[in-house]
Amino acid sequence: MKKIIFFAIVMMISFSGLAQDEFNSKFKPIPAPKAKKKEIIPPKEVSPKVTPPDVVQQPDSLKINPEELFKNENLYKKEANSEGVFYRQNQFLGSFKTKTITSTIRYRDAAFVDGDKIKVHLNDKVIEPEVSLDGEFQGFKITLVKGVNKIDFEALNEGFASPNTAQFEVYDDKGAVISVSQWNVGTGYKATIILVKE
Repeated sequence: MKKIIFFAIVMMISFSGLAQDEFNSKFKPIPAPKAKKKEIIPPKEVSPKVTPPDVVQQPDSLKINPEELFKNENLYKKEANSEGVFYRQNQFLGSFKTKTITSTIRYRDAAFVDGDKIKVHLNDKVIEPEVSLDGEFQGFKITLVKGVNKIDFEALNEGFASPNTAQFEVYDDKGAVISVSQWNVGTGYKATIILVKE
């Protein structure tokens, strides 16, 4: 009987060692790791890139297109260049903006003084009916109107040596140079310069 009691005690001890100790108050469970909350960053609001429409430029009414200018056959002789002859056409000498009130235009024969003659028009009105070009500068002063002031030098002849050639200078009312150039045109053709008074 002692053996049975001893055997029962040993069995109880061994069962108590295998038993779960979940009700023991000293036991502290390991908490599950807390999941890190990811901070949600809302996407940046990107407004669609709106390119404003190109500003429609008002055409410059004072800008001169020489091709359009010389189309008027009532005012300008039609081009008649042949091979090797480049001067049987009208010549555009440029368009210049200025704030001057008056302008002085001077001209002279650019090469050999050979009897070249010209007629001068201002805004399609004759202001010099016949001028013989020589080696010395000669010219005139004009009062500019607001906007376009068109000066045409029409070749009345070509002198002894073709074409009609001249050097010309344009000055403002303070004596500053607006343009210096030359023309080479045949009889009946015009060299044209535009002064635009702003």
